[in-house]
Amino acid sequence: MSNMLTMDLASQVFTILKEPERNYLVQDDFKPALQELLATHPGLEFLQSTPEFQERYAETVIYRIFYHINRSSNSRITLRELKRGNLIAAMQHVDKEEDINKVLKYFSYEHFYVIYCKFWELDNDHDFFIEKENVIKYGNHALTYRIVDRIFSQIPRRFTCNVEGRMGYEDFVYFILAEEDKSSEPSLEYWFKCIDLDGNGVLTRNEMQYFFEEQLHRMECMAQEPVLFEDILCQIFDMIGPENEECITLRDIKNCKLAGHVFNILFNLNKFVAFESRDPFLIRQEHEDPTLTEWDRFAHREYIRLSMEEEAEDASNASDVWDESLEAPF
Repeated sequence: MSNMLTMDLASQVFTILKEPERNYLVQDDFKPALQELLATHPGLEFLQSTPEFQERYAETVIYRIFYHINRSSNSRITLRELKRGNLIAAMQHVDKEEDINKVLKYFSYEHFYVIYCKFWELDNDHDFFIEKENVIKYGNHALTYRIVDRIFSQIPRRFTCNVEGRMGYEDFVYFILAEEDKSSEPSLEYWFKCIDLDGNGVLTRNEMQYFFEEQLHRMECMAQEPVLFEDILCQIFDMIGPENEECITLRDIKNCKLAGHVFNILFNLNKFVAFESRDPFLIRQEHEDPTLTEWDRFAHREYIRLSMEEEAEDASNASDVWDESLEAPF
């Protein structure tokens, strides 16, 4: 501890948080800091009467930190990963900012609320597990069965939930962050693994066609004009401009600003259609504040929607949506 003063800030934080005998951080190492934040931050005072929500908030912040910072995905954050990420800057921000919702990286209560409510909406029996049938309903049935199968085969990420065929809350946090911000590296890696059926590190024409076939079928069912796969393939290769004209690598994907849309073409019909029609509302949003991520914009829209629903329910005294023990702490 004698050399703490000579350390850079990230090294100091790392040393304080970790267990002395370890050279990495695990999720539990962040809990004391989150407990302190919940006890002292003016923007989280209103949660003090609902310990269940305090616990869920802390868990969600930790899951978000590991999603973005733990790039090796081994549940152990190294000093190098901590220095490469933006967590220290976010911790400094939350220390100075009284409005917790202005700290968009990791700590926003509104972001937590959106994640938790989206999970709660899908978890019909409120046993804190969701199944394939629940995830299929996500985003107004946005995703294909084939992509949901890949998620539940735990190809992009092994579930921490040990119940066969179920996704737990932590697994859902990773899923929703990946689904709603396909511009981030963790998301691009998540979906690349899903599409890479044989796990050889490249996406081939056949693999992309396998996923697009279901999109095509859905278009036909919705009486939309179907798009030939050959045309789609040309569009994808034009967007990405891969080094090899026969396949697409993860490096190609990461070098392309429109890579997220490629994934939407293959398995998210709602976002595919919205992009193709260039929804003027979404374009205006992007231009208003280009510093916001896709996730930030999504969370903002959803929080407003959820707040309006809460107000409508309060007005009609329809309080049966929330379990009594986990009532929304507004």
